[in-house]
This record gives sequence, structure tokens and C-alpha cells, in this order.
Amino acid sequence: MERFPADLCLKIFCLLDYQNLATAQQVCRKWKAMTSDNKIWSNLFKERWGSDHAMFYAPVDSKSWKDVYEVQDRCDRVGLGLKIIREGGDYYLVHQGEIQRHLGSRSQQNGANGCSLSSERHLIGETSVEEEKEPCLGILDKILFFIGDLEVASIYAKRCRVL
Repeated sequence: MERFPADLCLKIFCLLDYQNLATAQQVCRKWKAMTSDNKIWSNLFKERWGSDHAMFYAPVDSKSWKDVYEVQDRCDRVGLGLKIIREGGDYYLVHQGEIQRHLGSRSQQNGANGCSLSSERHLIGETSVEEEKEPCLGILDKILFFIGDLEVASIYAKRCRVL
């Protein structure tokens, strides 16, 4: 593959399914760059969900077809709405297929007692990420904090609608 022209490599990668393409991305940096091509992911999306869905879900702004494919695949696997999912050893809060927040890991390795010493707080609708030092928080604590953040955002949204 190293001696093949890039166009020929792309044609070969276009023949792979999602799982084999994900495996090929892990081979080396060059393959990862080539398998992240929008044309490959656009074709995969159209094969799986059809051209009509592809027109409706076409990437917006800085999103790529790969991102759109992964979100749609996650929606198919876990459904719509607000869900807590586990992928590997990590837990995520997912809304409409988009990962909203990383809740934690089953095997946290940062602290001596198995707890992470820092966490990131993301609020839906905010663009900035605020990193803060906190005492050790478990997944349940993070879920409760997120629900509190969600309630505040909901109240704010209702106030904006009334005004």
C-alpha cells in the first residue's frame, strides 16, 4: 500500500465496510488520514441510510461525514433522547446521538484512590470548557451535577421563550 498512489488507496478504502474501515484507521497515521476522507464516509452513509437521509443529515460547519456517520450510528444503537451509555470503559451522556459530556471511566487511573482529580464541565449551548479542580467525584455525582445544569438550562430556555 505504501507504493500505491493516493487515489488507488482511496478506491480500496471505499470498498471497506464501517468496521473494517475503523480497523484500518488504527494501522498508521497515513492510513488514518486517508480513511478520514469525506468521500469515503459520505458513500458509507448513503449505503447504510440512503441518499434522502444523506441530503437531510449533510454535515454543517466544521463537521465531517465521519462525524455525521458516527452520530447517526449511535442514534441507531442507543436511540434518541437523553441517555447514559458506556463505550468501552467510559460512560457518556448522549442526547440525540451527540455526546454531551464524558461522565467518567470504570477504571480511572489518575488518582491514588482511583479518582480523577480534575474534571471538565460542559454546559449545553456553551462554547467554552471550564476546567476546575474538585474533590473526587463518582459517576453518580457527575450525573447529579449534570441534571442540575440541565435544569438551570431548561429554566433559562423557558424564560427566553416567555420574553
